[in-house]
Amino acid sequence: MKGLSTGKIRGLQQLADDNGLLVMLAVDHRDSLKRALNPKSPEAVSYQDMVDFKLDLCRTVGPVASGILLDPVYGAAQAIAASALPGHAGLLVSMEETGYTGEKTQRITTILPGWNVKKAKRLGASAVKLLLYYRPDLKDIAAKQRDLVAKLADQCNEEDIPLLVEPVSYPVEDVGMSAKKFADMKPDLVIETARQLTTLPFDVLKAEFPADLNYESDDRKLLQLCQQLNEASQLPWVLLSAGVDFDKFKKQVELACKAGASGFLAGRALWQEAPEIPSREERYKFMASTSAQRLRQLTGIAAAYGTPWFAKLGIKKGEFEPVDEKWYKTY
Repeated sequence: MKGLSTGKIRGLQQLADDNGLLVMLAVDHRDSLKRALNPKSPEAVSYQDMVDFKLDLCRTVGPVASGILLDPVYGAAQAIAASALPGHAGLLVSMEETGYTGEKTQRITTILPGWNVKKAKRLGASAVKLLLYYRPDLKDIAAKQRDLVAKLADQCNEEDIPLLVEPVSYPVEDVGMSAKKFADMKPDLVIETARQLTTLPFDVLKAEFPADLNYESDDRKLLQLCQQLNEASQLPWVLLSAGVDFDKFKKQVELACKAGASGFLAGRALWQEAPEIPSREERYKFMASTSAQRLRQLTGIAAAYGTPWFAKLGIKKGEFEPVDEKWYKTY
């Protein structure tokens, strides 16, 4: 891992703060954001409605973030063109098409048609992200999903750009499976997923919290589960917010960072009330005050307890092996 390529090092440096922590804002939501903006008629949400929401978040919360995750459909180039993306913030761009193909119990992730790693690099992205529906116990489906990661990782190596992978578990046992039953399975699913996927040549794991706080409240047990996740991951990892409310996510971030996480990618935990505010002006005020302050709180927690991304790779003080004077000839 000490041989991490120069372009990938730079990309991760751009996504991280000065302490080597990834304290990032997630705004790559598509269908879920349409449903939040108009629950009764998501199809009525216009292209510009989506773009405006994302630009407002970039302008209000982006200055507090070390990196911002945007999608290519409504956010990435649009934020650059509108000068809404802070110059200091790394740009992380999603690769996947929204949703999945296959049965609900056998979900396959696909790359957004017309989009690829080369284009993301040309755009100026610091890194790319792949959301991956994943059940480690579904061997055939899991193998197909790992093949997708490996293929994308090869493309990222070719372009010398970091790849973040976001595995998301889902219930498959039966349609009427209870939330409690799935919550009981969650720790094993999340930890085994980290164990399996981080043998692949990507760069940062974007992990789910390995428990459901609605059914498990013992902080000691929760910390132990996070420690098991840290041990299972061979790569630096950050925590995703997965739509939980801010207070729950704040607790999750503290536990995860105490266990070895290098930060977080926070989405709806920061701004989930904003789509319900009809006035764009009032919504903007909410983002600039409440959402930005929430990110500041999470950043403080990560600063207190988090592990710099490079430390997970055994790199001290973020100082990688020096290059020789002729490096550019073989790069």
